[in-house]
Amino acid sequence: MKIAITTLLCAAGLAACVAACGNKPVSTAIYGYTIVDTHPHDPEAYTQGLFWHEGALVESTGEYGYSTLRRVDLATGEVTRRIDLSGDVFAEGAALIDGKIYQLTWYEQRCFVYDATTFDLLREFDYRETEGWGLTTDGENLYMSDGTANIYVRDPATFEVVRTVVVRRDGRPVQFLNEMEWIDGKIWANVYGSMEVVIFDPATGNVEGVVDFAGIERMIDITPMTDVMNGIAHDPATGRVFVTGKNWNRLFEIEIIKR
Repeated sequence: MKIAITTLLCAAGLAACVAACGNKPVSTAIYGYTIVDTHPHDPEAYTQGLFWHEGALVESTGEYGYSTLRRVDLATGEVTRRIDLSGDVFAEGAALIDGKIYQLTWYEQRCFVYDATTFDLLREFDYRETEGWGLTTDGENLYMSDGTANIYVRDPATFEVVRTVVVRRDGRPVQFLNEMEWIDGKIWANVYGSMEVVIFDPATGNVEGVVDFAGIERMIDITPMTDVMNGIAHDPATGRVFVTGKNWNRLFEIEIIKR
């Protein structure tokens, strides 16, 4: 999805230009990473959504004819619960709120709502204004990406948009925001097609940190199916953070290190 960007010619320079856009640039911290542990990951899982729930990973996988919702044992990579979506939908991001799992679809613009324990389908929402990419939550609202710099804050009861946040790094919109995770009051988001994860303030959209994961792809087995980095999960009880990618055969527990 493409968005129009209006170029503002501001005589006062970047600061005035950003003020005109309604967002003040902030200093961006740059992080590297260290691998704490490595876990198995299904190389046939085209990871679109990932989060931690009750001692296990919950994963949404995409592709037409292969889209699933699954619960995965961290230590073994075994799928302990799974539902297969119909072949005419392409599953995307997923998030948990109030005992319900919300799962987006891409072009179909449908959001499925499941019981978090049984995976029984409870209801369905339609959204027509955008594509579905990533999804996360602060425990009250849902935050949805669509592959642009926009984040749509949605009411989980109605799936209506409450407000829209534009994510900016140094005052410039960050395009291709994909899978997301809420960690300690900030949102971490994969930037599609890159090895970067941006960390931004969900209230302002300002990017406060960028994690460079360059080199982590050398730790996986590369096959014709191997695709881009995508998937972030956080265990709030322990503080552990996990990352993986589409059709990667490994999932990594990581810590970030400020450069």
